[in-house]
Amino acid sequence: MAEKPAIAWRTILKRRIAIIAGALLLWSAAIEARLVVLQVFRNAELSARAERQQSRTLTSPAKRGEILDRRGHVLAYSVDAESIVGFPTEIADAAATVKSLCGALECARDERDDLMERLSRRRSFAYVRRQVSPEQARKVAALQLEGIGFLKENRRYYPNKDLAAHLLGYVGIDNAGLAGIESTYDNLIKGKPGTVLIQTDAKRHAFSRVEKPPTSGASLELTIDENLQHIVERELKAGVEENRADGASALVLDPWTGEILALANYPTFNPNAYRLARDDARRNRAIQDLYEPGSTFKVVTASAALEQHIVTPDDLIDTRGGNIRFGSDVIHDTHDYGVLSFTEVIVKSSNVGAIKVGLKLGPERLGEYVRRFGFGRRTSPDFPSETPGIVWDPSKLKERALARVSMGYQVGVTPLQMATAVSSVANGGELVQPRVVRAVIKDGRRVPVPRKVVGRTINTNVAAELTTIMEQVVEKGTGKGARLAGYTVAGKTGTASQIVNGHYSTTDYNASFVGFVPSRKPVFTIIVVMDAPHAKGHTGGVASAPVFQRIADAALRYYGVGPTLNPPPPLLVTRRDDGVHEQPTSGPADPLAIVAAGPATSDASVVPELTGLSARDALRVLGRLGISTQLHGTGIVIDQRPTAGTAIESGLTATVWLGRQPAARNESATP
Repeated sequence: MAEKPAIAWRTILKRRIAIIAGALLLWSAAIEARLVVLQVFRNAELSARAERQQSRTLTSPAKRGEILDRRGHVLAYSVDAESIVGFPTEIADAAATVKSLCGALECARDERDDLMERLSRRRSFAYVRRQVSPEQARKVAALQLEGIGFLKENRRYYPNKDLAAHLLGYVGIDNAGLAGIESTYDNLIKGKPGTVLIQTDAKRHAFSRVEKPPTSGASLELTIDENLQHIVERELKAGVEENRADGASALVLDPWTGEILALANYPTFNPNAYRLARDDARRNRAIQDLYEPGSTFKVVTASAALEQHIVTPDDLIDTRGGNIRFGSDVIHDTHDYGVLSFTEVIVKSSNVGAIKVGLKLGPERLGEYVRRFGFGRRTSPDFPSETPGIVWDPSKLKERALARVSMGYQVGVTPLQMATAVSSVANGGELVQPRVVRAVIKDGRRVPVPRKVVGRTINTNVAAELTTIMEQVVEKGTGKGARLAGYTVAGKTGTASQIVNGHYSTTDYNASFVGFVPSRKPVFTIIVVMDAPHAKGHTGGVASAPVFQRIADAALRYYGVGPTLNPPPPLLVTRRDDGVHEQPTSGPADPLAIVAAGPATSDASVVPELTGLSARDALRVLGRLGISTQLHGTGIVIDQRPTAGTAIESGLTATVWLGRQPAARNESATP
């Protein structure tokens, strides 16, 4: 009986062993099958997934270079900003993650839906929100969400807010310049991004980091002066408000170098929040808006007529009747001026007189001078978005069209073009390319941008004659609102009807004033253009000349330019061991002792007046002050840059022009 249970036990054991062996066999087969699937059929997919989980390459953004004004004040720089990012392949529950994120970030409904769609995709990387505030970053970090992290990026910051906004432009969220200098020189400023390779273990702890650092972009030194820019913007805004104008533009140029010292438009905007600004506020009117200049364009007509010997300043022109007819088109003066000298035609801004001179010139000669003064083409590579303007082909200028061009109609210009043209009168006839970039700074090396002369507009004698005429415009003509106590001013008013719905308006005008100060040794060319003034008056003499006057007055005082009418005597400064002593000059003095002229000063920290000195004496004076000098010409000093009274800065270089007679003693000399 005992034998039967033993047999039964062995049978059960064999059966169990068979079951276990079968199970092991099936398990082994399943493993083998799974390995085949994973290692053969899904090898590429899983390898890539493992790589994404264990190794991650992130882009390290480059830092944009700074933008500085001519005195080294920072106008734009980059700051670090946190961006919230997601790694969807590591997110188990996208819906719960999005709910938590939006609780911290206060997402709008469309942002919530978009975020859900981005984090649900099976990809390695997605932005949640870029360049968040520190408070938002802290809230999200406190959530400790799986698959959510942070990335350092650069954000552009403009410390002066809307100051020089149209010149500077702005930068988008991807660190790319979108307007202004930021866009024009984007490739130079933005630098090159770096990369960061991070390897993690199974618990996602980083154990390796390989970094290729980004390369910072170059910095730009602009020609503008931050303080002068503030002055221009302040006065332009006040002018728009007091005239109830739709907008305005103003520029200040150095007529000798072409450097733009200030450029302003109103309305303006804050580039830190450019998305909130209207399109018309972001538009750079000074280089993008075309307008018919009206009588300021008579400077071109007068230049051509004087140089071509069509008229002299004293020739008489009959404007009796106050109008001139071309078929059904009648062009009027504001008054019946009778018979005027050519000087009076410009001083009183007679359309009839300018037209009669323009008809004598003819289309070919007038067209040649329009081109010489730079109209009809872009003026500067710093402004690729500049509108080239509208200039007629001389062969298509019939009598009626020629008449209109002669007085500043049927031609489209920008404020920058007009200021550049008048600067050529101020400097004696050279058309100098305007520019806003003064130097490029890279790796500690400063590379200045050189002055560029585009061509010659008129000869120096004609420039002097025209300067005298433009002085009378301000002294006793339509530009009286631009007069400055203590200084001679040369300028021209302009008033032109705007085209509204294809017809010239009787209520909306472009009112402008352009000129240079001091007229005989110009330091600034200034233009003010008002868009549709409606309060005090619509003419350039009423709406724009007073704004010009306020800008010029503040600029001259800021730059320390001494009066040109009845100036105070220069100060005689003697250097002694016990300090610096000053006394007014009375009679001839040692030129080496005179270190400042114009506004009274109690130190020797300003550029001296050099006019009348020999080249050797000028070099000795400047050498004692540590100023390097560039000389042009032969003879005695007739002009200098910087002007007397300018503060001496480290590394200052002076430019001195030599001739046979001082400009101040020769009324026909180059202005």
